[in-house]
Amino acid sequence: EVQLQASGGGLVQAGGSLRLSCAASGYTFDDYAIGWFRQAPGKGREGISCISSSDDNTYYSDSVKGRFTISSDNAKTTVYLQMNSLKPEDTAVYYCAARFGICRDYYTGLGMDYWGKGTQVTVSS
Repeated sequence: EVQLQASGGGLVQAGGSLRLSCAASGYTFDDYAIGWFRQAPGKGREGISCISSSDDNTYYSDSVKGRFTISSDNAKTTVYLQMNSLKPEDTAVYYCAARFGICRDYYTGLGMDYWGKGTQVTVSS
């Protein structure tokens, strides 16, 4: 059974940092790209970052570029999202999702094969 477990969310002040984790199991980790998405209250889902082992690429949305860093520990089958310089507008439920292959067009959310439950990130001003 494929499982993606996102964790690490919480309440932080603006300017602070959090590290999210996405623990994956039940599939060949290296064969899948993992993306991070978020959804703020009243807004649509936003794809913010993606990493793929198969082509060794990482991707970021303009909204998080320079502040967030995605990384992967293949031995632990876990993907991390280090979030620095957090802003109140980063408040959202964050999800990780996996798709076979590479990150191309990941930000649409379409074509993601598996989704984890979200973790809440709240940034206070």
